[in-house]
Amino acid sequence: MAIAVVGSLGLDTIQTPAGRAVEVLGGSAAYFALAARHFIPVSLVAVVGSDFPAEARGALEHPDLDLSGIEVRDGKTFRWEGVYSKDMNTRETLRTELNVFEEFRPRLHDRLRSFTDVFLANIDPVLQREVLDQLKHPRLVLCDTMNYWIHGKRKELLEILKRVRILLINEEEARELTGESLMHKAARAILTLGPEIAVIKQGEHGAFLQSRDLYFTCPAVPIESVIDPTGAGDTFAGGFFGALARMERVTDRTLRAAVVYGCVMASFTVEDFGVLGLARVQRPEILRRADQVMEMTRFSLDNTARLLR
Repeated sequence: MAIAVVGSLGLDTIQTPAGRAVEVLGGSAAYFALAARHFIPVSLVAVVGSDFPAEARGALEHPDLDLSGIEVRDGKTFRWEGVYSKDMNTRETLRTELNVFEEFRPRLHDRLRSFTDVFLANIDPVLQREVLDQLKHPRLVLCDTMNYWIHGKRKELLEILKRVRILLINEEEARELTGESLMHKAARAILTLGPEIAVIKQGEHGAFLQSRDLYFTCPAVPIESVIDPTGAGDTFAGGFFGALARMERVTDRTLRAAVVYGCVMASFTVEDFGVLGLARVQRPEILRRADQVMEMTRFSLDNTARLLR
């Protein structure tokens, strides 16, 4: 069993209060795949230019990552540059060069068309629709988006939401999409648009999940030194979706576990620039942090705390 991700691969230049990194591997497909591969094999669908560095491709070479869906085109690879504020809660984009990504048209080869579990990263909703149209029997489709598409291609996005099972967005995007300022109301409003499950990313505060019958919130893993939050959301998606697909069943129990693993994987990304922290993580550390989160959220009222009994 395997899952697929359709998204971007690029080279990021990032400045944070901790320092600066120049043209490091980035893009939604990279962060997602490097997180999800700890749980399940992943096939990547993306495009890079002929200048894509061998070192960047090497970071993606792993027995559990299938790179055959990465198209190499003449031209330059997608590039992004940004600078973060002192508290790293906001960032300013200094430069975006779409390059070959501007003409990206995902074409799934025969094996990929048979995949049932697919992550549609925050690419153009028109491209997301084209991917869905190529899938023979989609079962579990997770979709991400961003404010640019919510405003610029709302009609197309709403059509996509009728065809996906899970929507993953952050708080600002949830407000823009639904018009609701309270997150629990925004999440419930998302369920009326088509998805069965809404997952709201809350940055340093973790994430929460809303379905028809379940509301579950999970804190972020406490990190002593945050270096670079770039890609944390896509890493969360990789941990969440990889774990959920690995467990094969969508139940309240598996959804809770998936949110925990999403938060755990995101915690590794923020500890270094780009994918460096994520690329070196090992299974024992993942399990240790998962145990840490579960211990943080475990609670019961003993006799001394049942004040109103």
